[in-house]
Amino acid sequence: MELPDYVKAKQRSKNKELDEQYVFNSNLSTIGVGKKYFIKTYGCQMNEHDTENIKAMIEKMGYSYVDNYKEADLVILNTCSIRENAHNKAFGMLGRLKHLKEEKKDLIIGLCGCMAQEEGVISEIINKRKYVDFVIGTHNLHHLPEVLNKTISLNKQEIEVFSKEGNIVEGIPVKRDNPYKAYVNIIYGCDKFCTYCIVPFTRGKQRSRNPKDIILEVEELVKDGYKEVTLLGQNVNAYGKDFDYQYNMENLLEDVAKTGIPRIFFMTSHPWDFTDGMIDVIAKYENIMPFVHLPVQSGSSRVLKLMGRRYTKEEYITLFDKIRERIPGVVISTDIIVGFPTETEEDFNETLDLVEHCKYDSAYTFIYSPREKTPAAEFKEQIDESVKEDRLYKLNELINKYSLESNKKLENKTVSVLVEGEGTKKKILFGYTDTKKLINFPGDKSLIGKIVKVKVVDAKSWSLDGEYVGE
Repeated sequence: MELPDYVKAKQRSKNKELDEQYVFNSNLSTIGVGKKYFIKTYGCQMNEHDTENIKAMIEKMGYSYVDNYKEADLVILNTCSIRENAHNKAFGMLGRLKHLKEEKKDLIIGLCGCMAQEEGVISEIINKRKYVDFVIGTHNLHHLPEVLNKTISLNKQEIEVFSKEGNIVEGIPVKRDNPYKAYVNIIYGCDKFCTYCIVPFTRGKQRSRNPKDIILEVEELVKDGYKEVTLLGQNVNAYGKDFDYQYNMENLLEDVAKTGIPRIFFMTSHPWDFTDGMIDVIAKYENIMPFVHLPVQSGSSRVLKLMGRRYTKEEYITLFDKIRERIPGVVISTDIIVGFPTETEEDFNETLDLVEHCKYDSAYTFIYSPREKTPAAEFKEQIDESVKEDRLYKLNELINKYSLESNKKLENKTVSVLVEGEGTKKKILFGYTDTKKLINFPGDKSLIGKIVKVKVVDAKSWSLDGEYVGE
């Protein structure tokens, strides 16, 4: 049994992380034959991509996927710890699985992802949720087949969660959920230690993949007919900072663009690391999409300092305006937290002023929720929940206003769309523009998987309606 340890998880050294190569034990290839598995994913795109790895590893063991957890012999929850809501959803699902296991005695329940790295979560599982059969952490997810085998053979609760700076494991198999667009990890972990965030503890230190491995993966995707990649990381534009040679995010973006993949996105960015060179490369290459997710979190410099964000409101606005000015047609989204400890009405109004200036095309807005062992959770002046909810409502009203304005600008214009599938209505297709806007339009399903031209005929706050123009 290996338990999470926040003291170890916080450590950062100058030691170079080890690169490992995934090896599957062929002796485990028949364990799941004739059995079914179900996986539930919570959280960000990194978690979604981890799930693609989990599916591939589990299916190598002989399991087949089922989309109803009640029919499964194995259920895995791939969890998120960034907000309390994600916690509650995962624990609620575990409660349902407990009742299912009372009916199906042989059901195996596993938990992985960021919640697995939390001391409090593991304590609760050991003491109150003994029906959970295994827990595996983010650093050793590639050990999943071995941990599952151990769980089955020993018939006891297995917990294997490493707390360390982290290694890079190449060659983990992947079963991609989408045949046209793919996630590609470029950097793991985070060293920013924002005072509200638990990610540096759950995902380890910043460690960049070798650029050759990334380029090779993208080239293989091009050969397989993929139209789009999203380069992933907790802080993608810190890519390369851990190298002992000069190669950074702008270099990687340029090299990925040269592979010829039609569409490139990246997320998530930290304003602190967003360079002029990155802006120039995005503007230079047509296949790097004009979409930037630039989390601000607050419009108050005082609150930003308490958050440990390392920039002021004025510095953020300077960067924002530079991106708007130098990247033609760029769409910018953001993250905003309301109700951070000590946030005053004046601080909140500064956030509204920032939104008025930036007129974000879209935003993810959240109520602050304390995360265990983070500095902000210990701040004495926590904000009342009713105040948080009121501020979130006011913020969302403003965000919705500018989201609609952004979409309305596209009416009667022709946009490039990657068609992803059929909608709920007959003969209605859906896809996403080159700025990540959802669009629905009538069309033949032979267009699915293609990048086509669509004229926008109607714009709503969160989607567009259009008509097919041609390829």
